[in-house]
Amino acid sequence: MAVHTKFRLITYSQEIVDGQPIFVSSNCLPIKALKFEPAGHSFHSAALKLLGVQEDNKDADDKKVVDDKEQTYLPSDSYSSKSKKKTGTGDMQQDHYALLGLGHLRYLATEDQIRKSYRETALRFHPDKQAALLLAEETEAAKQAKKDEIESHFKAIQEAYEVLIDPLKRRIYDSTDEFDDEIPTDCAPQDFFKVFGPAFMRNGRWSVNQSIPSLGDDNTPIKEVDNFYNFWYSFKSWREFPHADEFDLEQAESRDHKRWMERQNAKLTEKARKEDYARIRTLVDNAYKRDPRILRRKEEEKAEKQRKKEAKFLAKKLQEEEAARIAEEERQRKEEEERQATEAALQQKKVKEKEKKLLRKERARLRTLSGPILSHHLLDISDDDVERLCMSLDIQQLRSLCENMGGRQMLLEQAKVLRDALSSKKEEAVDEKTNQQNANGSIKANGSPSLSNIEKKEKPWSKEEIDLLRKGMQKYPKGTSRRWEVISEYIGTGRSVEEIMKATKTVLLQKPDSSKAFDTFLEKRKPGAQSIESPLTTREELGVPAPASSTNNAEDSQNKGTDDQNSPANGVSSSSEQDVWSAVQERALVQALKAFPKETSQRWERVATAVPGKTVNQCKKKFALMKESFRNKKTAV
Repeated sequence: MAVHTKFRLITYSQEIVDGQPIFVSSNCLPIKALKFEPAGHSFHSAALKLLGVQEDNKDADDKKVVDDKEQTYLPSDSYSSKSKKKTGTGDMQQDHYALLGLGHLRYLATEDQIRKSYRETALRFHPDKQAALLLAEETEAAKQAKKDEIESHFKAIQEAYEVLIDPLKRRIYDSTDEFDDEIPTDCAPQDFFKVFGPAFMRNGRWSVNQSIPSLGDDNTPIKEVDNFYNFWYSFKSWREFPHADEFDLEQAESRDHKRWMERQNAKLTEKARKEDYARIRTLVDNAYKRDPRILRRKEEEKAEKQRKKEAKFLAKKLQEEEAARIAEEERQRKEEEERQATEAALQQKKVKEKEKKLLRKERARLRTLSGPILSHHLLDISDDDVERLCMSLDIQQLRSLCENMGGRQMLLEQAKVLRDALSSKKEEAVDEKTNQQNANGSIKANGSPSLSNIEKKEKPWSKEEIDLLRKGMQKYPKGTSRRWEVISEYIGTGRSVEEIMKATKTVLLQKPDSSKAFDTFLEKRKPGAQSIESPLTTREELGVPAPASSTNNAEDSQNKGTDDQNSPANGVSSSSEQDVWSAVQERALVQALKAFPKETSQRWERVATAVPGKTVNQCKKKFALMKESFRNKKTAV
């Protein structure tokens, strides 16, 4: 290190060699001077002195050549003896950054700095520039040794430049450079950023993406904290892992041996890479577990979750209380209604009892007033007539009748009043009976037309409507909201819900008419089954040539009558061609047999009608042949 004259150094005199401390004062805190033991190069020098060996002065000569600028490029104490890489020519280790004067920058040195430093260092240590050192040697052997040393040093500088200027070789070299892989495990909450911050900064040098986020401090927003941990959890490293046990590919005996060496080296590299990723993951996990910002957020989330839980519980409790209050109010309301209904019923009962009491009183009064009339047998009024009036008249009528009779002095007048009441009561009964009979007669008279009108209004269901109703019931099964309205809209013919519900119990449950099965079969039959229309076409399909035309028209007319008499009704030309069946006829026979099972009435007549050009006997015979052929095939199998 260069000595700066502007700084005054503190020196020690011979008085403190024995180890006695002295204290000096200055404009700073007191410094306690102790006895220092030699270490490093000083220890080496002290050991040589104790052994009586004189040091070579070549280092002094080198120091004379190196100027102040060279001193600025000397490696720092922290990197001067770290990560020395072996050269390819020997076992000597060298520090490439220190050789180029970049020991203070190491992996932070840029490509321009490496080029500039190499030019200056190469120019300074070129063998032609070191010729003065050779002249200082006295013997030829010493000169040759000095020359070899200068050339070796210059070659080391060139090799360092070649390694550092190549990105791949420099990456491998930087990966072997000394690095602190220590992972913090635990720390006090207040020391978290002091402990884990430098660890992340050290490991950030291996990141492929050099825009490395900072750990921040306690006031960093939580979003930046999440980005920081997301970056490190998806960390990608460019670090190479050359292993000490790797095989030298240049020593391979064959191509297969070389490939085997490459596979073994790849396994070692992959294992080291996985271990390094596990180390980085351990660092991130330890930091995430102890980060006060993450812990604070977890506490907040826990508190928020607890708050929501309490709010939910409180809301549920309030809801239950509200439901209990409503139920209690409903119970009280029902009790009040029951109480009021009971009181009303009791009051009504009292009123009825009072009315009954008054009614009995008025009836007794009427019987008392009618007693003299009955005893004298006036106007043929009997006890039954009086009792009938008592039971048929209400309180007001009884009271008015009693008052009217009480206002008469003569028994005959009272009897007339009583007879008038009886006669008016009889007339009312007759009128009521007549009105009832008239009402019943009108209901009976009007009932049949209304039913007939309803029956007239219900139009029959067509086949298309029945098919749509059946499909609608399958498409909208039970449980569908407003099912019958939806089915009515699906049918689209204006059928009401009542008609649809009635049709499901009547129309859909009707069994198909077996008498119309043949008509249905004819409607659904394929057109191919109707291709045979005449004996001529039948012969053409069967491959039989048509009869030759005759030149004699008379003979044709005579044969025509004979053929008409011999030909069957369905158009078969001759008996010789009756046993020949075409593919169309066989297919029509099979379809007809399927359409008309054994239970069908007049089965073979319908089958013969469905098969063009064949009679009942021919169909039966063909069916027997088909059955026998089928049995023979089955027996053969």
